[in-house]
Amino acid sequence: MRVAFGLKARTGRAALVAVAGEVREPRLIERSQIQLLPDGAFAPYHAAEGLAPEDARESVRRSIAAAHRLATSGIREAARRVAEAGHELCGCAVLVGTGMPDWSTEEILAVHVRMHKAEGELFRDVLVGGARACDLQLTTLRDKSALGDATKMLGLTRARLG
Repeated sequence: MRVAFGLKARTGRAALVAVAGEVREPRLIERSQIQLLPDGAFAPYHAAEGLAPEDARESVRRSIAAAHRLATSGIREAARRVAEAGHELCGCAVLVGTGMPDWSTEEILAVHVRMHKAEGELFRDVLVGGARACDLQLTTLRDKSALGDATKMLGLTRARLG
């Protein structure tokens, strides 16, 4: 059976759903979480708040690298489970944000709301990167318009998709 993943980022983790079957008769076969930060780690920019500039940049860099590794390994592990169950993984959809300016770590840390924005974008970006690293056919959907966009892509009504 053909399976597609759907991924939604949260702070330090992501929700994963695996849906199988035909577009008009989808079936949920897995709901799980992917850890995007190491155990005990805190939101990367919040964790760097108050550190000296160089220490803050290094802390954020390490957290981003860890998030990329964890996203890729989590997606790869989910793909392995699908394959072991005898299914064909045909794609992955990731809910994404609106993007943000190319702020430096210092600019992000200077305004608290920017830290939230940067972390949200970071966790969505690592999911996109993880799907690409796993060579999955990737679809991105804007989080705020995902349901409407998906209904158009699939030719279904909101009631049928929801």
